[in-house]
Amino acid sequence: MQSFKDKVVWITGASSGIGEAIAMAFANEGAKLVLTARREEELQRVKKRTGLPETSVLVLPMDVTQFEKAKPAAEKVIAHFGRIDIMVHNAGVSQRSYINDTDLDVYQMLMNVNFYSTVAITKAILPYMIQQKSGHFIVISSVAGKIGTIMRSGYNASKHALQGFYDSLRAEGYKDNIKVTTICPGYIRTNISLNALNENGSKFGKMDANQEKGIAPEECAARILEAVKNDKKEIYIGGMKEVAAIYLKRFFPSFLFDQIRKNIPE
Repeated sequence: MQSFKDKVVWITGASSGIGEAIAMAFANEGAKLVLTARREEELQRVKKRTGLPETSVLVLPMDVTQFEKAKPAAEKVIAHFGRIDIMVHNAGVSQRSYINDTDLDVYQMLMNVNFYSTVAITKAILPYMIQQKSGHFIVISSVAGKIGTIMRSGYNASKHALQGFYDSLRAEGYKDNIKVTTICPGYIRTNISLNALNENGSKFGKMDANQEKGIAPEECAARILEAVKNDKKEIYIGGMKEVAAIYLKRFFPSFLFDQIRKNIPE
């Protein structure tokens, strides 16, 4: 079981929710942190909350959809810490709109945030990990990366894409001791539904009932770190309903499709 003490951990979407909880969990293990999100003031708040020494936390504000900034950002991390041990791809946005109503621009935005941004950052830091012959990617996918549900078509697609890309990276990186742990959360008590995109790209602005009753982000983060310590390839985090859906998709897909269809609001 590996230790995270003095490991350099870069976290995107670190200003709130699961990302903030992951930052705190790694800080408690003695890791060094790189915190990325768009809101610098929130990153500074998280930095202060960690209680880590000034030299152990690099605040690196960035809009992850500005792909050209990925390589310079990686260079800043290397200049500051000299290495990158763990990359946590957590930045993401959800969706609440029907396919027939949704603008194509919304789908492009979902893919840019949830998928292409992770590819851009991964490609920027992968050469350093190959050179140091070690590295670990923690990819926050979703139960939606395994099954498709209503009003989340673009979100589902982006998370399915993450699954395929990082399964490939896990295989390709094996010879260089580069690991991948894919996380598939179900309902976690965050603001993801409030910030979800509607059919024209505006914020949905409503808290889903299931989300409100979800697992605390701190519990989610603890289970993520435990999975990484034990070199798990993929884990599911959520209530019985969400996790059961994954197994229903595998063994009883027709039954699951019928259940999803029946949940369409009239």
